[in-house]
Amino acid sequence: MAKNRLPDFSGWATVNDVKCSDGRTIRHNAFIDNDGEEVPMVYQHNHSDPENILGHALLENRDEGVYCYGWFNGNPKANAVKEAVRHGDIKALSIYANQLVQRGSDVIHGMIREVSLVLTGANKEARIENLSFAHSDGTTDIDDEEAIYTSALQDLELYHSDDGDEYEEDEDMGDQLDVQGILDTMDEDQLAAVQAMYEQGQADAIENLGLSDEDDEEDYDDEEDYEDDEDLDEDEYDEDEEDDVEDEEDYEDEDDDEDDDVAHSMYGGYDMKHNVFDGSAETMDNTLSHAETEAIFTDAKRCGSLKESVLAHTAEYGIDQIDWLFPEYKNLNTPPEFIKRETDWVQRVMNGVHHTPFSRIKSMFADITEDEARALGYLKGHQKKEEVFTLLKRTTDPQTVYKKQKLDRDDVIDITDFDVVAWLKGEMRMMLDEEIARAILIGDGRPTDSEDSISQQHVRSIWKDDDLFTVKVHVAPVNGEAPAKTLIKAIIKNRKLYKGSGNPLFLTTEDCLTEMLLLEDGIGHFMYPTKQALATALRVSDIVTVPVFEQAGTRSETVNSTTTQYQLLGLLVNLNDYNVGADKGGSVNMFDDFDIDYNQQKYLIETRISGALIKPFSAIAIEAASTDNFMTIQSSMPTKPWHGAPKNPSVDGPEGT
Repeated sequence: MAKNRLPDFSGWATVNDVKCSDGRTIRHNAFIDNDGEEVPMVYQHNHSDPENILGHALLENRDEGVYCYGWFNGNPKANAVKEAVRHGDIKALSIYANQLVQRGSDVIHGMIREVSLVLTGANKEARIENLSFAHSDGTTDIDDEEAIYTSALQDLELYHSDDGDEYEEDEDMGDQLDVQGILDTMDEDQLAAVQAMYEQGQADAIENLGLSDEDDEEDYDDEEDYEDDEDLDEDEYDEDEEDDVEDEEDYEDEDDDEDDDVAHSMYGGYDMKHNVFDGSAETMDNTLSHAETEAIFTDAKRCGSLKESVLAHTAEYGIDQIDWLFPEYKNLNTPPEFIKRETDWVQRVMNGVHHTPFSRIKSMFADITEDEARALGYLKGHQKKEEVFTLLKRTTDPQTVYKKQKLDRDDVIDITDFDVVAWLKGEMRMMLDEEIARAILIGDGRPTDSEDSISQQHVRSIWKDDDLFTVKVHVAPVNGEAPAKTLIKAIIKNRKLYKGSGNPLFLTTEDCLTEMLLLEDGIGHFMYPTKQALATALRVSDIVTVPVFEQAGTRSETVNSTTTQYQLLGLLVNLNDYNVGADKGGSVNMFDDFDIDYNQQKYLIETRISGALIKPFSAIAIEAASTDNFMTIQSSMPTKPWHGAPKNPSVDGPEGT
């Protein structure tokens, strides 16, 4: 290209002290080191095709910002873009800079590496002015409609002759996208994604542009040629451009040593990493490409999130797996939290029962309630009769109850976030206690012929115990009466059958308790506003809800060849009347073992106990025939969406789980 001709256009590459749409504000003399430097002129910051290099631009630092003069190099794309500029179709300039230094959002230093002609820029104060188009016949057209505001970093002028007229008009094109507002709403993951996009964009630019030292030397020679060109005098410019010519003369007088400082590889040699959102003033090896960020943040409105917009533009900016750069997930509950039933009742049961240091239990009773055991009156001359009463006894033997677990030793070593062994042992003890408490109250619920069941002959459940120890009270629906009211009446009326120690507990389900508390009087007031008020009415010390009652199943009872299934509604019992026995060594113990053949660590927790009520009529079971549908008992555990699906619902489960 001949260097003795006027530039094809001039305009503002940057404007100082104006907040750009990416949230940055370029301050005075931020790019002073670029004063007098020539940089490539590119289309839309696209370095992947040599044809996108349209020419070069001469930079000139001014108080208002960085002004530039552009020359097209004459390749087919350059000619097409030149024609678009002439027609006013392309009005915006944008810069690509790196080696930035920021203080907060203020850019105080950097190096401009290229100037691009873009469709949309980032600075809302930049505008087009003084458009003048010269024709071969010597006439000049001035287009009044081209002087409008754009969201760009420029005041663009197009030159075709030495005597072009000037025209200036300002027209507001509306507000820009509030990018800083978007940045303020982003979380750390989203900010990290944008940071990664900047750094990857710079690396790709270095690789795609592929500039050599010889290219830099040629550019430097071009600068010297331009300095020797005396045709660019102030006679070839309008009077308003006198300051520009003076700045160019200053450029010609620049020191050669300073030129040497800028005549190196355009994008190379900078390794320093810095968060672009950090408020400290540090040198950053990142880039500022207004057109690219503007495209992403504008598209974020359409996509609905910044992350989706960044992912949509990864192919354009060369980051194919940007999700690899996102931060690792942080575990908020270490160790993992158990999904479990409410277990407050378990300790209530385990602490409430009576404990003995022996497991083989014998209970003996003498029934003196019959008439034969009554004291008799004596008449003189008659024979005295002996008292008759029945002796009753039963024995209960112990059974072992256990939980077993194992872990590969490699896994124990590799899990470093928490003590997985302690966590696993805690689960084993918690579930062992729950199983024993369940067996004490209602039995374990497994079939009697199952080898895993806890036998009723060893740990006798209160609900299914003999009638001598647990009184069975049956309730049935009453026409026109709420089931909860019928239940309360049945408990109060049959409270007299309780012969246990002290004041009993009432153990029931959450549904039963709720229905009783919701009972209202004739004017809409709750009859029992608190649980304690209801307990007082039932003549019990407290009401305890037991979630496992919801899976208690039914109890069979056969009378006159007719078998009826009964559903449990509640138990009245003083747990101190239930004895749990364990011999020395039979209490709860934890065992560890290492399998050297399979490199596995094995854990066992077990106890050997017996359990039974030791006082007659010390419990009352409130039941309803299952066919009566007396009261609906539903599970207090929410539906598990992964039931019937793979074990890891968040990874392998169906969509939406």
